[in-house]
Amino acid sequence: MSERGPRERMVFSAAQLIRRDGVAATGMREVAAHAGAPRGSLQHYFPGGKEQLVNEAVGWAGRYAGRRVARFLAALDEPTPSALFAAMVRQWTDEYEADGFAGGCPVAAATIDCAESTESTREAASAAFATWTGPVAQALADMGVPEQRAGELATLMISSLEGALLIARAERDVRALTTVARELGPLLDAAVTTGD
Repeated sequence: MSERGPRERMVFSAAQLIRRDGVAATGMREVAAHAGAPRGSLQHYFPGGKEQLVNEAVGWAGRYAGRRVARFLAALDEPTPSALFAAMVRQWTDEYEADGFAGGCPVAAATIDCAESTESTREAASAAFATWTGPVAQALADMGVPEQRAGELATLMISSLEGALLIARAERDVRALTTVARELGPLLDAAVTTGD
């Protein structure tokens, strides 16, 4: 985080605080303190206030999730749809088993907190999910899943992961996460129609 400038640190910090506390409980002062940035810089960098900062944090989270897909694929010995989904899930089971269940997805948190009341945040969340779904769908297509089905399965994967995150946090147990990975794996692999 230290290589980032103050603006980037504040966006990152906002995403981290939103994923832990939600939008309503994340204050601008807390973001500045978490980022190690002067409070006065918030108005300078985010003249649109908290709404702008939240929207940029949501956008950052979508881009981060989208970029993670390539890293997951690079780490796989044999890229298959089920292995990709298992890696996506494992990121969360590892975090929860190591650090507890305090954090969730900042895009989901912003959607839950703001989608009905703040149109720009709803749009930012929708764009963030698209930014994440696109690389997943492309990875599936590259593995031999027909293009239209790849998009549908990418949506299923992300929807299942997000729902399992909510259940895992409620139960304080990774059971829902391991279940979706195990149960969706065969379905995902069965969608591959082209040979290696």
